[in-house]
Amino acid sequence: MILIAVKFPIRQDRLEQWEELSTFYAKAVNEEPGCVFFEFSRSLNEPDTFVCIEGFRDGDAGKEHMAQDHVARFMQEMPDIVSAQPQIIYVDADEVTGFGPMGEIAPRG
Repeated sequence: MILIAVKFPIRQDRLEQWEELSTFYAKAVNEEPGCVFFEFSRSLNEPDTFVCIEGFRDGDAGKEHMAQDHVARFMQEMPDIVSAQPQIIYVDADEVTGFGPMGEIAPRG
């Protein structure tokens, strides 16, 4: 599995454009056959920063992802939306297949 985390700092005057583009993009990526998960969350420490966490089945799925039209649109529009260069963590983790239960926390009762 390919695991990716990206921090996107967004210009305050482009938050509405970001909302539209990120909603479109997340929906499109989640429909890709090689996508295991893909979502954006707002940072609690940096309110104008959004964190993307994504997982793809393998390197081939990642390559297929990068060839999609929605990726081209996202990459084309984002330079006008970000306030600084996004920061990324990319991990190729063969033994991971997706999320699993966290042992330390479970619902009470």
